[in-house]
Amino acid sequence: MKKSKVIKEILLLIVAIFYLSPIYIMLVNSFKNRQELYENVLALPKDFSFQYYIAAIEKMNFLNAFGNSLFITVVSVIFIVILSSMTAWMLARTNNRISKIIFMTFIATMLIPFQTIMMPLMQEMNWIMKTTGIPMLNTRGGLIFMNIGFNTSMAVFLYHGFIKSIPLSLEEAAMIDGASKFGIFWRIIFPMLKPITVTVMILNVISIWNDYLLPSLVLTQKELRTIPLSTFYFFGEFTIQWNQAMAGLVLTIIPVVVFYVFAQKYIIKGIAEGAVK
Repeated sequence: MKKSKVIKEILLLIVAIFYLSPIYIMLVNSFKNRQELYENVLALPKDFSFQYYIAAIEKMNFLNAFGNSLFITVVSVIFIVILSSMTAWMLARTNNRISKIIFMTFIATMLIPFQTIMMPLMQEMNWIMKTTGIPMLNTRGGLIFMNIGFNTSMAVFLYHGFIKSIPLSLEEAAMIDGASKFGIFWRIIFPMLKPITVTVMILNVISIWNDYLLPSLVLTQKELRTIPLSTFYFFGEFTIQWNQAMAGLVLTIIPVVVFYVFAQKYIIKGIAEGAVK
């Protein structure tokens, strides 16, 4: 048993090294000059200088891009959590044919690749903007609106499974005491959804923060660009500044890693209880 356990741990270590190798390559090469980078990608830098990080921050206009990413991500996630949790609660508690059809529609939309609808989506948003005057393109509000639409289905699916594990008797007791539906949800149900709420937040923060394709279609003004869009500055038509690009990518993932470290204990619990039950 001990021998097999050692073998499993060695295999696990090898797999972990394999998956972490891109992060190692990105980190060590963010400190190298171009000559060192082309000589050996895997070697440690001779001098750990932060000059490329400083250059990346200036070229990316990092503070502005960070502010845009933070605002878009936070507002999108707040709306996704509120709307999807309320929707899932109503679908789980109204167990009829219409609610089942609506829930299955949410599930079906998860199977549609974004790439197949991105051009019709942009045409539709442009039509809405011209018809109603609502700025759907080249605005942070329009991008937030689309983020909510594309990420709500998964959140409803996770919340729906978790809510079904909450005893209905709790809501019935609160109703007998005179609580309204609004009060029942926000005072009883929503606090019990903390594990799955953190899971939904983590999944959507990672997805929205790292998204490049949708923001590249919606945001064209430089002052509105998010951090992933700002990394485009390092990839020119004829040259690529790999050391600055690596430094910019490291700066991009740091906020998500910090958020994940503080919330990681809820991920497995939330997914297990929300997707299995």
